[in-house]
Amino acid sequence: MREEGKIDLGMPTLIELPEIEDCAALCAGLGLQFIELNMNMPQYQADSLDVGLLTELSEKYGIYYTIHLDENLNISDFNTRVADAYTNTVRETIYIARKLQIPVLNMHLSQGVYFTLPDRKVFLFEEYLDHYLDSMRFFRDKCERIAGSGNVKICVENSSGYTSFQRQALDLLLESPVFALTFDIGHNHCVDGADEPVILRHRDRLSHFHFHDATGKRDHLALGTGEIDLAKYLSLASCSLSRIVLETKTVSGLRQSVEWMKSHL
Repeated sequence: MREEGKIDLGMPTLIELPEIEDCAALCAGLGLQFIELNMNMPQYQADSLDVGLLTELSEKYGIYYTIHLDENLNISDFNTRVADAYTNTVRETIYIARKLQIPVLNMHLSQGVYFTLPDRKVFLFEEYLDHYLDSMRFFRDKCERIAGSGNVKICVENSSGYTSFQRQALDLLLESPVFALTFDIGHNHCVDGADEPVILRHRDRLSHFHFHDATGKRDHLALGTGEIDLAKYLSLASCSLSRIVLETKTVSGLRQSVEWMKSHL
């Protein structure tokens, strides 16, 4: 696991490498410390994860894991059966994280559905704000009870620009020590830096980073191939002792990003 005072670097699970052992071998070969298992993929669903195999590979390759929860996760869905299914998925994932000593679950905040009017978009979570915020409190408190005094953190990631209702939800979640922040610097760049003030207002809760370069609205580029001031964000990650996922989507992009990191750390 993590060495005191050291930034750990990780990789995402990749489409090119559907077998987890191939990811583990690449992770170790590149000198990285962890893999972020992506629950958008069928093989990394809560009911598909093989805890025994993951433990074996962790020991064999000297790595560990974090988990990226399903991006469709919507624990505030107005259909309570749908919301319960997502909440129960997080519950099951926390239990798995405890077995595997996984320190971070990464999640997005859903914007939900919006209605397009002649002059504006109306987000239903904004329109029914009390319901939305109540669902966030319920989710926060349930996760806190399940996680207990363990070491797992649920890190909320910025994605397409925080709405006003999402900022309120973030404030509620961060009232619990179980929740923290993921800073995705590529996503922030693609919304012209709009997420950054929100994240820096809670900089003491930064725990996880997704690092990829970007140009304009194109992100998930290899480090050093875009226009982001990467050194600035690397310094922020270092100050907060956050983990960093090199979140490019190809093996070649990952290799290039590792080389950039080696020359800048």
